[in-house]
Amino acid sequence: MSNDQRRASREEGVEEADDPPRLSQQSAQADAHRTGKTARERQPQPAQLTQQTQSPRQIQQDSILLSESITKAPKLSKKSRTREEEAELKRVRREAQRRARRKQRPARGPLGRWWRKVQSSPDRVTIGMAVVALGVVYGDIGTSPLYTLQTFIAGQGGIQNVDRSAVLGMLSLVFWSLTLVTTVKYVLVAMHVDNKGEGGIFALYTLVRKYGRWLAIPAMLGGAAFLADSVLTPAVSISSAVEGLRTIPALTSVFKSAPNLTMIITMIIVLVLFAVQSRGTERIGHVFGTVVMVWFAFLALMGLYRIQGDWSIFAALNPVYGIEFMFSPHNPVGLAIMGTVFLSTTGAEALYSDMGHVGRGNIYATWPFINIALVFNYFGQGAWILRNTDNPALRGVTDMNPFYQMMPTTVRYPAVILSVTAGIIASQALITGAFTMVSEATGLNWMPHLQVRYPSRTRGQLYIPTINWVLCAATSAVLLIFKDSEHISAAYGLALTITMISTTILLMVHLWCHGRKVFAVVFAVVFLTIDPLFFLASMTKFMHGGWFTMLLTAAILFVMYTWMEGTKVERSQRRHMTPKECLPAMEMLHNDFRIPYFADNLVYLTSDNEMRRLDTDIFFSIFADHPKRARAWWAVSVQTTDAPFTREYSVENFGTNYLFRVRMRLGFKVDQNVATYLHQIMHELIDCGELPRQTSTYPKVDEDPQIGTITYVLIHKALMPESKITTRGAVSLTVKYAIRHMAGNPVKWFGLAPYNPLVEVQPLFVTTRSVPRLNRVSLPKSHKKKWAKGAKKPGAQQAKTGAGQEATQAKAGASAAAATTDAVDESAEKVEGKAKGRERTSERKGKGAKPSTADQGN
Repeated sequence: MSNDQRRASREEGVEEADDPPRLSQQSAQADAHRTGKTARERQPQPAQLTQQTQSPRQIQQDSILLSESITKAPKLSKKSRTREEEAELKRVRREAQRRARRKQRPARGPLGRWWRKVQSSPDRVTIGMAVVALGVVYGDIGTSPLYTLQTFIAGQGGIQNVDRSAVLGMLSLVFWSLTLVTTVKYVLVAMHVDNKGEGGIFALYTLVRKYGRWLAIPAMLGGAAFLADSVLTPAVSISSAVEGLRTIPALTSVFKSAPNLTMIITMIIVLVLFAVQSRGTERIGHVFGTVVMVWFAFLALMGLYRIQGDWSIFAALNPVYGIEFMFSPHNPVGLAIMGTVFLSTTGAEALYSDMGHVGRGNIYATWPFINIALVFNYFGQGAWILRNTDNPALRGVTDMNPFYQMMPTTVRYPAVILSVTAGIIASQALITGAFTMVSEATGLNWMPHLQVRYPSRTRGQLYIPTINWVLCAATSAVLLIFKDSEHISAAYGLALTITMISTTILLMVHLWCHGRKVFAVVFAVVFLTIDPLFFLASMTKFMHGGWFTMLLTAAILFVMYTWMEGTKVERSQRRHMTPKECLPAMEMLHNDFRIPYFADNLVYLTSDNEMRRLDTDIFFSIFADHPKRARAWWAVSVQTTDAPFTREYSVENFGTNYLFRVRMRLGFKVDQNVATYLHQIMHELIDCGELPRQTSTYPKVDEDPQIGTITYVLIHKALMPESKITTRGAVSLTVKYAIRHMAGNPVKWFGLAPYNPLVEVQPLFVTTRSVPRLNRVSLPKSHKKKWAKGAKKPGAQQAKTGAGQEATQAKAGASAAAATTDAVDESAEKVEGKAKGRERTSERKGKGAKPSTADQGN
């Protein structure tokens, strides 16, 4: 039936048949949002009923006009799956059929049986995922050749001050750092310690936190440092690549005339990169792996191109060259050279953090190719440096980059394009890793709950708008402060050394507690020597820009710690009620017809997913001050599942038809529109008889007479001034509430903005400190005689009989007041005499004389 026909039938008084229950949302709350009135304000008061009475026909006409001006709420489709879900299911079925056909093929020989065993294990390797691993995991470590040896030459004072021992020593340190830190520590040891396939320092902490509360300190410190150093990764990777344009002869004059042109180009690329994060990278993700594979092949070929004819450069594989160079008098920076060496291993932590995205087996299969390509390129740059130490054209060049200088001029054009692309991919990997780490910190209750979106089909590819724009602002600030890659790389890596130390501590605890004590001791001796050495060497960068990342680390650590402490205080007072405890009072309120309805349905949002209990906060909200009577009370929680398109719910009614506990299980790709889905649940409960049909005295404007008004309630906590709490706890709660206020609004997350939800602030029920009691003091004599002489103030007897007595009664009251005043004066003098010389504490305990009856009357 069209709107015109429906309007005509109403005007003629024809009663329209009820439509089948539709999964749509009530628009009465939208009316409240438009008019700015709450459900309680819209409810007619008893004294106003006579003034608001209208004829039924006039009420129908008003409701028709009002319904035309209200935007209908979104309706649920009768289909159980969307087009996107159907396509996803078809893809999953095709993959399952393909795997089944592979298993049916007979294995050929011992190698085939071994490969079949590998493919059936959790560490199975596929060509497609191996290519994806190249783009997701190795982007950061793959851009290190752009700036590592450039920083080394700048620290030595130019290429003219570099000799053969320095080059061989530097290459030796780089090679053995890659071998020990990246290969041994992360690939061979750390990747065997995973939390259901997930890696990273927070996943590692989840495995070992049961062995000591103190382990939260290194985990927090490492996570905060990783996030802080992630700010510098896009800046240093992209700016180093863009600066390759300076080495092209045709563009040299352009960049000399505009010194900040490199920074401007880098800033534009960074802004575009962060702006497209909300669209996800699934569509171009398969291209990333191919580009990075070409990039590493290019690195290896350029290195071999410069190594040819001078294979003596591989003498740097001897670790003696590295040790001698560290302590050589010809090394002007001394042990600080390890800060430059550390730049070659900065992507190792990201490699461990992204393990859950591609699988451990695919990293094992691709790391040998990556390691060989990196070694060839570093050694190729070293061979070129040895050939050009006496080149007069390169003397005095402060920003000379051997990565681009060793290439033929014709190759530099595609090299710059390829390096910029690799820098963007590396930045993308770090941004995605930052999103994942923040999500894990939220799960540990170390960070506020932020709005999370999933633009891709996999849950690992998530998007957090708040974190995205914070990273964008911080990266832009880095570019504005440091301007070029030489100064950025001088500050890069300091905070990341803290992450590596924290990871070493947690890995050592895990190995020790799992019975591998000898290996744990050896592991601790080796890496608690190397990692602190990197940290001490990088501390020389503090005054050259390292202060920026340390400041970011301190800020993030402060947020994590205060949020954790505030959560502990809140959980210490959190209480739950069983149905036996709350149902008698709620049934009494439900049947108390003297109290008007606050709303037909009162909906509370809770984070507790347990179905057989209720938060005490909900019970307190219903009964505190004015009881909130309703036809039905609802406690609703939302649980996000790992499957993308889950739509399930469970209901517990506790044997009543007025109290419902609802748990929605929604996939990470499903919009958490709580109001829409709750409306569907109400319809289904009415159909099965669990919820009575809620008739309304006045016609509804949304054509649905089965469900009454709905009021959503969100409960926020506040700290009381008299709460007995430590200073640390009070500061933590204050900071937590301030951060939560700025972080985001759950009203928008759950689609409740058009429904004018009620936000209640409840006190945090911690132990209250004892407050000293008040002492009553007597009035001065002159003040009391003034009232006694005046005939206007009523006496004790006049107060009992009222102010409207006869004149004779007033006189009697005045005389009684005079007598009472004398008694008060005598009693006050006695009290003052006894109170002299007593301490204030005795007065608070009530040891003084009790006031007389006259005093109490005053």
